[in-house]
Amino acid sequence: MFLSRKRGVLLHFTSLNGPYGAGDLGPAARQMGELLVQGGWTLWQMLPLNYPNPAMGYSPYAAYGAFPLNPTIISIDDLVSQGLIGADLAKSLRVPLDDPWRADLAGAFASRRRAVEEAFRAFRGGARQDLEEDYQGFLEDNSFWIHRWGLFMALKESFRGEIWTRWPSWAGRFETALAQAGGELLDRSEFFKFEQFLAFRQFRSFRDFCASRGIVLVGDLPIYVAHDGMDPWAFPELFELDGEGNPVEVAGVPPDYFSDTGQRWGNPLYRWEVMKEDRYHWWFMRLKASLQVFDVVRIDHFRGFAGYWAIPFEEETAVRGRWREGPGSGFFDLILERFGFASPEEGKPCPLPLVAEDLGVITDDVTSLRLKYGMPGMRVLQFAFSGGEDNPHLPWNHEALGVAYTGTHDNDTSLGWWLKASPEERGALRRMVGRSLDPEGAVEAMVRLILCSPSRWRVIPLQDLLCLGSGHRMNTPSSVKGNWVFRAHRVEPRRLLAWSI
Repeated sequence: MFLSRKRGVLLHFTSLNGPYGAGDLGPAARQMGELLVQGGWTLWQMLPLNYPNPAMGYSPYAAYGAFPLNPTIISIDDLVSQGLIGADLAKSLRVPLDDPWRADLAGAFASRRRAVEEAFRAFRGGARQDLEEDYQGFLEDNSFWIHRWGLFMALKESFRGEIWTRWPSWAGRFETALAQAGGELLDRSEFFKFEQFLAFRQFRSFRDFCASRGIVLVGDLPIYVAHDGMDPWAFPELFELDGEGNPVEVAGVPPDYFSDTGQRWGNPLYRWEVMKEDRYHWWFMRLKASLQVFDVVRIDHFRGFAGYWAIPFEEETAVRGRWREGPGSGFFDLILERFGFASPEEGKPCPLPLVAEDLGVITDDVTSLRLKYGMPGMRVLQFAFSGGEDNPHLPWNHEALGVAYTGTHDNDTSLGWWLKASPEERGALRRMVGRSLDPEGAVEAMVRLILCSPSRWRVIPLQDLLCLGSGHRMNTPSSVKGNWVFRAHRVEPRRLLAWSI
């Protein structure tokens, strides 16, 4: 897959248009897919699709579980066409927006919840007996996690969103909760399982649509999971937790050029030695599930497999952490073996379609691990205009086995970058393209530089193709408000069809 030259767009599903607060994988997604193909864009990269924690601003990187999908992918319009809800209900679920360029993620979540509640009532009432076989097949295929998920969410709802370490002792672990949960909790857990059935069912339809048009779906898999989530609750033996369920140490990155105190993410760390005992079964199931949803998966913070920064739980910053050795090549050897592959020969692509996010301060051991398994790395043009000629983000230093971007979801838009760039950075871009540049010309130049990159795969955020400014960036790291809400209110086809490279 990585040997053919492709170009694509970075666009999360919530950023699509639609009347229900935020985008979904229904009509607007299919319309966008048709437009992408017409313009020659055959890669569609999204952010993680896991079930977001509302308390964390619906961030796709702060999920309640590593396996369940975000229910807002569910298309209300498709539920109507499938006969699962009525058109009058759908009309009542439309979410008015104060700013058409900004999604209402809370409103989108609430509208899907009401729609799925109605579909579930109809299903339980026997109105759609034709779905029963598919539903039971879904439960069987996803038995590793789906029953744990249903009960976890039923408990979280009953305890008003409280973190699981503060639940009563009987609810603190899956086995005891399952043994003691009453009928009402078990009934509610069925709702959350049915919600996932609908989400996976619609995603499978969307993936089939993309495959029929030659679109490759690229997903995103954060290396860590949230402490307030199903996985540490259901599989506590796999995480470094104390007797009360709290992390002993948490994930983050050390102080660097960008931050004097580093970044304390707060995710619990894995007990890699325990995971190895069952040949990394949880990770195998996680990757298997991800690759059943996406064609390709980007592993966020890939460097954590070589070595990771461990911060004592009680520390408020990342300063007093320590480096610990990751599972390294032993992990990937076993994972490939479990998928039925041998480790790749040197210089050959990895038999699993994985991309390694290797941005930031990357040491030789991380690069060696990535190259040993033939995984493409990432190069970002916005990072190319400082440092010397050996800067790996300079276009002429891009690797063929790689993915090149103008920017990622954590970067400013290219227009925003240009307007804030230093005179030295602007001068470097002008010299690179050999001409003077106005703001729109600078964005066009950056897009064309990436499209001409030696990297076989090239991905452009939709905001850059639309030449949008900083007010439309997807995320500003270390900020709390205003993230993840970019909405592509108006997409002029010429912006996607005009690129001949």
